[in-house]
Amino acid sequence: MPFTAAEIASQLQGEVLGEASLALTGFAPADRAQPGDLTFAENEDYFARAETSAASAILVDGNFTSQKKVLIRVPNARIAFAKVLPLFFPEPVFPAGIHPTAVVAPSAQIDPTAHIGPHCIVGEQVRIGARVVLQGGDFVGPGSSLGDDTNIFPNVTIYSRSQLGQRVRIHSGTVIGSDGFGYVFDQGAHRKVPQIGNVIIGDDVEIGANVTVDRGALGPTTIGKGTKIDNLVQVAHNVTIGDHCLLVSQVGVAGSTRMGNYVILGGQVGLAGHLKLGDRVTVAAQSGVMHDLPAGEKVLGTPAVPDRQAKRQLIAIQQLPELIRRVRELERKLSSGAGENAPKKE
Repeated sequence: MPFTAAEIASQLQGEVLGEASLALTGFAPADRAQPGDLTFAENEDYFARAETSAASAILVDGNFTSQKKVLIRVPNARIAFAKVLPLFFPEPVFPAGIHPTAVVAPSAQIDPTAHIGPHCIVGEQVRIGARVVLQGGDFVGPGSSLGDDTNIFPNVTIYSRSQLGQRVRIHSGTVIGSDGFGYVFDQGAHRKVPQIGNVIIGDDVEIGANVTVDRGALGPTTIGKGTKIDNLVQVAHNVTIGDHCLLVSQVGVAGSTRMGNYVILGGQVGLAGHLKLGDRVTVAAQSGVMHDLPAGEKVLGTPAVPDRQAKRQLIAIQQLPELIRRVRELERKLSSGAGENAPKKE
């Protein structure tokens, strides 16, 4: 569906520099843009490429001007980029109703506007809110609840008594509420500790593909509102994740660790169990955290230390070969000097 430059600017609280009636039919990066496309530029390099591309208009912030292209000036080009994409690429609409192949327990309460796709299984006492989508092959265990406008992608498993807020998105292959890894050593064997808690997920959480979120051993495992979790992340039992956190791919969080709000964990970060991370902690990729971190701390390395300290250590390590060479040279000179000054035998 085409939009005029003026219509897009209105949606983004921006202004048009050039022909406001210009029709725009799509959005593309500068190197792939065609006539009729809108592209974006958040710095001078991007803008130079966008201005020489085939795109008809450019989303910009700052004081860019152009004699070649229509510009739509916005407060922040990257935020505008995120807002404008759904105009040109709207999400698929799923019709209300229950597919004939779905298996729905008699006691389940399903809003009439919800979509239950093919081969889904909905257990006893499940509550599914308005406009919820189970795309296909999904399992929702007994006693679970899914808030309004939640979208569950194909082949997701949600164990019993899980509680999902509104506008939650969970991608394919993810398992919510599997047993936590809890055992005690008893008479030469590992005895399983029953995991009888559940998982609570706040509003506006998005969870990527092939993520596992374990149920609590007794109480809940909790994910706060607005948190985004990338693919292939493991969240262990009784973990508490605050609001608006970011967990990047292959993160592993051990049991009973508690995170504040706006925490960022880079790719392949590992957190030991029973830790406390304050608000706005940032952990760099591939770091291993072994101790509590206060609010605002930025750490790097294994074991993780404050990032400035870690960077100094990395620089020092890079200087070691030259330092070793210089020490050996000094030792050689000292040894040679000692030989020259040593008393001569008669």
